[in-house]
Amino acid sequence: GTRQRLTKSLRSLPFPAGKILRTQLVVRREYSSEIPDPVELSFDSYTGENPETSPPLLTYHGLFGSKQNWRGISKALVRKVSRKVYAIDVRNHGESPHSSVHNSKAMSEDLRLFMEQRSHPNAACMGHSMGGRSMMYFARKYPELVERLIVVDISPISVPRSTGEMTEIFDAMVSLDLSPSMSMSEGRKIAREKLLKATEDETVDFIMLNLRKNPDTGAFSWACNAHVLREFLTRFDKYQSNLEELPPYTGPTTFICGTRSPYMRREQWPQIQKMFPNSEIHWLDAGHLVHFEKPQEFLTIVSEFLNRTE
Repeated sequence: GTRQRLTKSLRSLPFPAGKILRTQLVVRREYSSEIPDPVELSFDSYTGENPETSPPLLTYHGLFGSKQNWRGISKALVRKVSRKVYAIDVRNHGESPHSSVHNSKAMSEDLRLFMEQRSHPNAACMGHSMGGRSMMYFARKYPELVERLIVVDISPISVPRSTGEMTEIFDAMVSLDLSPSMSMSEGRKIAREKLLKATEDETVDFIMLNLRKNPDTGAFSWACNAHVLREFLTRFDKYQSNLEELPPYTGPTTFICGTRSPYMRREQWPQIQKMFPNSEIHWLDAGHLVHFEKPQEFLTIVSEFLNRTE
């Protein structure tokens, strides 16, 4: 029912752009026009049999996710489009570096560096949830770098207010204290039990993909930077004000959303079309993880959009 849908929707809670308020130095820096230092992102690339005649596709996952989330979709896509596909770990996730800043502005700079280092003059950009918010920001900040945009189940206007449960999840993650002498399975069992007090099975399974054990020291850790992510959790409102400073993105844009997800509301669509005037929206019978729940329909929409000549 509703509870299950909420749980699904919590798996990839998006993070907004925000301002760190811990030290005077960081406050000054964030409020100044200085751009956050970009980090070099970890990625997997996929190529198909087709000659690559169009710009590559770059993908950003959601909260607690990683580039692995896009593996199946990426493999299938390169068979249908004449593009290279990069599945990227966003900062503070997967194998990408940890940073004390986590917002759309910073994640956009990471992407700009990524393209620059590979000499891509432009790219198609696709993001889910938190990753979708970053891609929307990137497209409006650097429209010349974005050939077209795909946003998966997230609105640029608002997100559901489920921060209470999310804070409990992060509290459970950051306070987890496992002895290095424990086996991975023992550690997993304790971590699962602790997380189950904060949220439900499906969400826990998704978060548990982040648990790591160092083969040399035995120390347990989370692949995602739970401390920093928790700190940025409460800064939803800043995303909209940061985005409003930027002009609309006029390139071809498609939104793919789940009818059973609270992350996109139909009544927001006219407002969204002002920000993305060349946009369309597709609704699939799914929750927040549209690309997992309806992979075939998702692939058809994405490949048709990427193959369209506009």
